[in-house]
Amino acid sequence: MPTISTSSPTYATVDLSALTHNLTQLRRLLSPGCEIMAVIKANAYGHGAVEVARSLIAQGVTRVAVVSLDEGIALRAAGITVPIVMLGPLFTEQLHDIISHRLTPVISDRALLPTLAQATTSLTTPYPIHLKVETGMGRLGLATDELLNLIDSDQLPASLKIEGLMTHFADSDGPTTVQTEHQLALFQSVVNGITARGLSIPLIHAANSGAAVRYPRSHYSLIRPGIMLYGYHTLPTSIPAPDLKPVLSLRSCIAQMRTIPTGGTISYNATFMAKRPTRVAVLPIGYADGFNRRLSNRGEVLVHGRRAKLIGLVCMDMVMIDVTEIPDAAVGDEVILIGRQGTDQITAADLAEWTGTIAYETLCAIGPRIPRRYRNV
Repeated sequence: MPTISTSSPTYATVDLSALTHNLTQLRRLLSPGCEIMAVIKANAYGHGAVEVARSLIAQGVTRVAVVSLDEGIALRAAGITVPIVMLGPLFTEQLHDIISHRLTPVISDRALLPTLAQATTSLTTPYPIHLKVETGMGRLGLATDELLNLIDSDQLPASLKIEGLMTHFADSDGPTTVQTEHQLALFQSVVNGITARGLSIPLIHAANSGAAVRYPRSHYSLIRPGIMLYGYHTLPTSIPAPDLKPVLSLRSCIAQMRTIPTGGTISYNATFMAKRPTRVAVLPIGYADGFNRRLSNRGEVLVHGRRAKLIGLVCMDMVMIDVTEIPDAAVGDEVILIGRQGTDQITAADLAEWTGTIAYETLCAIGPRIPRRYRNV
């Protein structure tokens, strides 16, 4: 995979060998006959959907999932030819483009079926769809009895074929198993009902990353890993996690240095006041790049392998750090915001803890003006 050349002082590095490692770890969990449908929505959780898709396909992944029409079209425009499943909500205005780009819709509302049927009547073969059953997430999906009634009513248009059946777990990484066990039982009852009716659905899938580890019974034909592909998990500490490697690192450099006296302030609203003469380094990254404003006066970065604290409010385009205890810090020095430097490491999970969120959001928030550089070593 070629490296994208850039003169940007702030950029993310995406280690495709770490992605391959994580894929291998997940494959070791699979039940017999189960495969991986890689979730690359939200620009592959901030890592770059096209490059991640190409890398995973090269490693034998034969199906990917996105959430929106635009995400699917972007992959097709980049030459991705494997099946692309659209997990998100659908609108009648989108159906023509879904079909023309050969995207596989997940049907959560049977009201869409007549329009979809009309749009596919001229095709030479039935168009594949997946049906989603709502088992407890409280979001998208057909009720269990509604789905079985749809099949019993023989109202599924002949121009469509049910390729897949799915649900989504709400608490697969939670401290207890009660909700997930309930959802799994409901979903299994639907699977049993379909089997009893003599209908064979090739692709049955329920497990996200957490369920892939904790609930082998949920593997079925496919698992849908997302966050674990990228090196993170939110499993309880009591659950052994796969050996994962963070795929993305984020770095910047010192753009300017200054020393402020005792009593001097930094950034908007003077939320930081120096208690001693303080050496301040300015970094060219801010909340417009996805570097969360809640890191203000809380977060840390690595300079010369040592931790430096963020001081003052994170600005739209810049942030300041205290390098008083790193006397050799100078303009142009590399600064690690996510990643390893020396013997220390800062992860997306660390940033998430400092900002009261999860690694998912931290990674997805890294903005488009941050160039991604890809390596495979």
